[in-house]
Amino acid sequence: QAQLAEFGGGVVQPGGSLRLSCTMSGFISKIVAMGWFRQVPGGRRELVATITEEDEIIYADSVKGRFTISRDTANTILLQSDNLKFEDTAIYYCALDPPYPFSRIWGQGTQVVVST
Repeated sequence: QAQLAEFGGGVVQPGGSLRLSCTMSGFISKIVAMGWFRQVPGGRRELVATITEEDEIIYADSVKGRFTISRDTANTILLQSDNLKFEDTAIYYCALDPPYPFSRIWGQGTQVVVST
């Protein structure tokens, strides 16, 4: 069973940067896509960015031009987050989509706080 581990969260001032990483361990037959979602207390988990096995990338409108998702290795993705804003404060979750009919796999989350 594949597992995901996120690293890189923390506290940063507005306008600052953070780099999140997510590494998959264990076995999986194929990675269809990996990505990042975020959630604030009481809110829905929302898409931040995803990258498919064909390197097709989707960003949420709220992060376009500020965040960059990339593949570091076959099992690791990065999220470079620049010009961070107060509204980027959330728990960031890494996600992996295996082939049908298997369900999405989630990491445990890493907290990002943008504060003065």
